[in-house]
Amino acid sequence: MQKQVNLTEGPIGVKIIQYAVPLAATGLLQQLFNAADLAVVGQLPGEFGKSAMAAVGSNAPVIGLLVNLFVGIALGSNVTIANAIGQRDHKTASKAVHTSIIFAVLGGIVMMVIGELIAGNVVKLLDVPEDVFAMAVKYLRIYFLGMPVILLYNFESAIFRSCGNTKIPLIALAVSGSLNVILNLFFVMVLHMDVDGVATATVISNLLSAVILFVCLMKSSMEVKLYPKQLGIDKRILWRILKIGIPAGVQSAIFSLANIVIQTSVNSLGTTIMAASSAAYNLEIFAYYVMNSFGQACTTFVGQNYGAGKNDRCRRTLKLCLIQSAAATGVSCGLILLFGKTLLSVFNSDPEVIHIGYIRLQYIFFAYIFSFIQETVSGYLRGFGLSMVPALCSIFGICGVRLIWMFTVFQKYPDFTTIMLVYPISLGVTALAIVVMALLWRPSRRYRMQSA
Repeated sequence: MQKQVNLTEGPIGVKIIQYAVPLAATGLLQQLFNAADLAVVGQLPGEFGKSAMAAVGSNAPVIGLLVNLFVGIALGSNVTIANAIGQRDHKTASKAVHTSIIFAVLGGIVMMVIGELIAGNVVKLLDVPEDVFAMAVKYLRIYFLGMPVILLYNFESAIFRSCGNTKIPLIALAVSGSLNVILNLFFVMVLHMDVDGVATATVISNLLSAVILFVCLMKSSMEVKLYPKQLGIDKRILWRILKIGIPAGVQSAIFSLANIVIQTSVNSLGTTIMAASSAAYNLEIFAYYVMNSFGQACTTFVGQNYGAGKNDRCRRTLKLCLIQSAAATGVSCGLILLFGKTLLSVFNSDPEVIHIGYIRLQYIFFAYIFSFIQETVSGYLRGFGLSMVPALCSIFGICGVRLIWMFTVFQKYPDFTTIMLVYPISLGVTALAIVVMALLWRPSRRYRMQSA
């Protein structure tokens, strides 16, 4: 039913594009549907619409922290399965698939329970204004209910990516995302709900996408075929997944934690800046997904080729991913800046919101000069199973610099420009650190010499 792509043979550059384009489209589509949440509630009358936008946007770092923790762990599944496919170890690949599915569901249930218990306290920590607080808590509680299916979808997507197939997750998202938009309009415009309507629509659409991918895995003719009766946790495989995935997950979670501190500072500047920052974030993330798709491509390509013992192809993959990521990221950032003010007005027509939002876009896209290097080289190292190296660089470079900046410089100069400056500074430090570590570590040569 689904075609498995052999990443260990043939032209690398073309296959990277064939892999990355559907992956980027998946991220873009996901964000488009997320942006629809903001766009729909932003059209609510007067100040209520602005408050609803702020409520949805203020939760983004918290949701990102929890989801990114498990998305990072899903990278462990991606690398483990990709290595096994490269080695033609069908038994290990199958065990990793079934272990990943169970782990995703159980992890989602745990996060759902914890989330429901701490939602109110989390929103308090974000220093959300009084007029936004109740809606922010309501949105977060409903979102937490969907954690099992949200994590299941992400792990299922990682399974497909490990064997070179990025089209099936895209199709599943297109179907479920279309439903999300329809439900957004129905719940808000017809049933007169507010943030609870868009949150409910998100949960339902994620359930649909998870079910679609589950069925596709059962009907698959690839090495990652799912057999419900074989679902269970293999401790040895789980350890391999967690050994690679936990550092990546912790990196993402701490990255999100630093962003929560930044979001708290944004919240302290008032509802208008909160709304502007939320709108800009929903545009800038489009370019991020384009960039990130090449980092993920690098991980999967290196994972399979390292498993097959083809280290020369691993190095070529890194070079091509850097070149292609630079070009694709530059084009996407340029297009968003060109039409930025018009796009921002879709979320809210307030001139001040548009002006502040465009300032954020300019700072963030300048920072992406460093970000695409960090994402691609991190993906390269993870393909070899070296997840701890980029994790430590990011924890100290991104998270450390951002936390120090917000608790020192921002306290002295508490304005929006001060917050924005931390992005290029922290990403520049991190990109330099990761490149230096990759040059010192030289994994393709080191592991070739060890295996000789």
